Amino acid sequence: MGSSLWTLCLILASLASAAISATPRRPVAVPFGRNYVPTWAFDHIKYFNGGSDIQLLLDKYTGTGFQSKGSYLFGHFSMDIKMVPDDSAGTVTAFYLSSQNSEHDEIDFEFLGNRTGQPYILQTNVFTGGKGDREQRIFLWFDPTKAFHRYSVLWNLYQIVFFVDNIPIRVFKNSKDLGVKFPFDQPMKIYNSLWNADDWATRGGLEKTNWSKAPFLASYKGFHIDGCEASVNAKFCNTQGKRWWDQPEFRDLDAAQWRRLRWVRRKYTIYNYCNDRQRFPQRAPECSRNRD
Repeated sequence: MGSSLWTLCLILASLASAAISATPRRPVAVPFGRNYVPTWAFDHIKYFNGGSDIQLLLDKYTGTGFQSKGSYLFGHFSMDIKMVPDDSAGTVTAFYLSSQNSEHDEIDFEFLGNRTGQPYILQTNVFTGGKGDREQRIFLWFDPTKAFHRYSVLWNLYQIVFFVDNIPIRVFKNSKDLGVKFPFDQPMKIYNSLWNADDWATRGGLEKTNWSKAPFLASYKGFHIDGCEASVNAKFCNTQGKRWWDQPEFRDLDAAQWRRLRWVRRKYTIYNYCNDRQRFPQRAPECSRNRD
């Protein structure tokens, strides 16, 4: 090979390497067995494919759940979930992050079951400093019981973004300058659970769980973590500003993401606390910044 051609190949290889390193790294699939622990009712958890897939079981006696072994201060977290099929009224399948103290921070995906043929409702919520009451609810644009779909959270110092199959469905911006607390100094664990909540989950509790349909099964796989692991007492991330999800381009949604979010709000949103004047006569200050 001639020297000029060899030089060109080196340049192209260098450019390709730079392009790869500049691209946000896909979160790495984490084996369940090494990085999570059951939280209760261990006999209600089933394992498949060498422990890479998990099925949670709910019956009239108990539900169950699992949590990450590690705690994380910022990052990108996702889970592939297939919801309880058929008559799931009264059940809640959850994927969320939560800190460990009384004034806890929490980032919630809650999937509210329904009668056969009626759509699931996805409820999201954000707790900061122990305060929640920031519910938003949407219908999904697909049947979440037929196949696995990916549900993700991006959490950095500037925003929290909820994604469904990489489509943003909600953003919660850091509005500390407006007097709104934002989770920035309390590491969180990742939790997943299946439980009975027929006192509120379906039509405000009017539809009760039909236990003749039990056991109810929800399936999980593809546990992805790309976060700053820290002790539960850590107040800062020691890799601040160095991870892909912490770069300037992830401080806000891009134009295409804002368009997709507006599409979700226009076509699928059925409740937004920002627009509930009965519960909140004075609109929450963060709502304007989140473009709600």
